[in-house]
Amino acid sequence: MTNDLLYKLALPLIPNIGPVQAKILLQHYAVQDIFKARQSELEKIEGIGSVRAKNIITFSGFDRIEEEIKFIEKYKISAVFVTDKNYPQRFLNCYDPPIVLFYRGKADLNAARMIGIVGTRNCTDYGKQITEQLVKDLALCNVTIVSGLAFGIDTVAHKASLKNNLPTIGALGHGLDTIYPKENAGLAKEMLKHGGGLITEFYKGTKPDKQNFPRRNRIVAGLCDATIIVETDIKGGSLITAELANGYNRDVFAIPGRITDKKSSGTNYLIRANKAVLLTDAKELIELMGWETKIKKEKNSQRELFIDLTTEEKVIVNILTKKELVHIDEINLKSGLSSSAVAAAILNLELQNVVAGLPGKLYKLN
Repeated sequence: MTNDLLYKLALPLIPNIGPVQAKILLQHYAVQDIFKARQSELEKIEGIGSVRAKNIITFSGFDRIEEEIKFIEKYKISAVFVTDKNYPQRFLNCYDPPIVLFYRGKADLNAARMIGIVGTRNCTDYGKQITEQLVKDLALCNVTIVSGLAFGIDTVAHKASLKNNLPTIGALGHGLDTIYPKENAGLAKEMLKHGGGLITEFYKGTKPDKQNFPRRNRIVAGLCDATIIVETDIKGGSLITAELANGYNRDVFAIPGRITDKKSSGTNYLIRANKAVLLTDAKELIELMGWETKIKKEKNSQRELFIDLTTEEKVIVNILTKKELVHIDEINLKSGLSSSAVAAAILNLELQNVVAGLPGKLYKLN
């Protein structure tokens, strides 16, 4: 056990310190130094104030964290901190990234293509068939499927992924010491056995209470390039996932249904309100995501063309070869360069037509 891990797991447990405040603190201090700072220093940080500063210096929950560390070590669980290299990089583009994620499994949290598929717990045969066909067709793209391990569409998506040899990750609304619903415990084991994973931001002992599931939905939305809503009522929890994905500037797709079908009222609403793109098959999604040409493209051979780049430009090109789209914050973080050096290098790369800038401060290789 290291003090570093102790402090990393302590940070999210401080009262009134959520993801946004933790992100602010980490811009000023290394994680262990947050707990050693003076209250007067902490109070001066915008967004922290006197109440939160006092909560930090009086935090006394380290015994609980030591128990948590014993648990994650016993079951080979990874506690992935927001500044760790293996942290899901897509979350760094969100305003409220989870500070710690508990992860068990082998699936890559930074896979090239990740799709969330969610929907009602009481799905129809139509929803089941659509989900199975979508996953089968998406297997051509080597995607990782993320869902919530709930009954209905979530279960169908996970099982279809296993059937088509795709890694699938279940986002949980509770700690990793249990599985909810318990009927899906066998499914969870199969997912782990076949290269998938289970992920949560909840500590052990956290029960699957109703208020936890919007946070679970946030993990699905934040992990993925896009989220597909298959079937949902107008008041269904999947609409929360759609709203979160929209808030993160991620693509949202919805499967249309008959206007008389209650289970399609939510998806039809999302389409009608321009909160989701109407989707009828996987081919449309592949085209809209721009994956069709990129699957065929051999990036490594193209890199040989960039022989006259500066050291800084080569660093940035190397970062952009790893993903389809990369946010400027991620480039700054991974490059180790100053923000001004990054800005100058990107400008030169754009002038050379090596890099293209997109809305939302996203960049990609041409």
